[in-house]
Amino acid sequence: MSQLADFACHPDASRGRLHAEPECQMRTPHQRDRDRIIHSAAFRRLEYKTQVFVNHEGDHYRTRLTHSLEVSQLTRSMCRLMKLNEDLGEALALAHDLGHTPFGHAGEDALDEVMQPYGGFDHNAQTIRILTRLEARYAAFDGLNLSWETLEGIAKHNGPVLQPPRALAAYNQLHDLELHSYASLEAQIAALADDIAYNNHDVEDGLRAEFFTLEELTDLPLLGDIVLQVLSEYSHLEKRRQTHEVVRRMISRMVSDVMQEVQNRLSEKNVKTADDIRNLPRAVAEFSASMQEANTQIKAFLMERMYRHYRVNRMTSKARRVVSALFTQFLNEPDCLPPRWRDAAEGPRAQRTAEVVCDFVAGMTDRFALEEHARLFDPLFRY
Repeated sequence: MSQLADFACHPDASRGRLHAEPECQMRTPHQRDRDRIIHSAAFRRLEYKTQVFVNHEGDHYRTRLTHSLEVSQLTRSMCRLMKLNEDLGEALALAHDLGHTPFGHAGEDALDEVMQPYGGFDHNAQTIRILTRLEARYAAFDGLNLSWETLEGIAKHNGPVLQPPRALAAYNQLHDLELHSYASLEAQIAALADDIAYNNHDVEDGLRAEFFTLEELTDLPLLGDIVLQVLSEYSHLEKRRQTHEVVRRMISRMVSDVMQEVQNRLSEKNVKTADDIRNLPRAVAEFSASMQEANTQIKAFLMERMYRHYRVNRMTSKARRVVSALFTQFLNEPDCLPPRWRDAAEGPRAQRTAEVVCDFVAGMTDRFALEEHARLFDPLFRY
């Protein structure tokens, strides 16, 4: 690994793991974390989990897996430019969406609603639960036994967690992640990479789905200027290639903005260590004010023209019904659960049963959730 900045998370200064393990002679602690995440079952399932479009909508739309890979690439690039711990940043980017339900935010909203009597549902806390408990692969411990830095970054990548959800609070009692402070700069960079990838690639997917046109983006700040430049310079190209050029330039602008803003904030503070970053009163990695305004308007445009499009609304309505029906059925009749999950549950509508059913439903892919719904509710479905 190349020379790291003083305020990076240095692998030789890792705070270790909940369950002590011998160090690997060939990999740093955070390289091991990355590898364990990639080999997990939860990571593989991201291939068939929705970003915006349900898996069967088309082969070229983003999934949770392709999105996570794109976030990882952006995170590594920015960490490299700033001499941060690329391996930690990559691990955080690859793991950040593991706790998402099937059918994207519609599935999460439905699961949170039915789980309200039992403590609610939060996808970020579910990611911690997956990494520390549900991925039961190793002989010596449950979960992946990731390093403190990786778990801290996942738990706090959006900032301090002053009122942690049930699952996160339970783990924090065993392994204090210092939820009151900010996360490392690597985690903050990964969170911004998520935002950059999400917005820009939703623009691309929305154009592919013909929810709007490039010309309709020209009134948006910054993005509109880039669209006008591309349409002028490459008027002879097909829309597909014009779209890619717009998205490529927008991502580059956003990354450059983040890098400059971070440098400005670091120069204002007497930052010498990763803990100095954690103990600052505000995040170091943020967009500039002008870029934040542009980003906010892009989000508002996407909300109006894409996320509330009638085709997406129909899908999300169906998704909510499927998730709610699956949860209610298994909660009332836990004997319908597969053996491993049934054995972990208790009686109908018990707290323990709700938690087991929540874990089972949250881990489903879009495809599996639809198949399970058919098995349970379609009288003509044949196993």
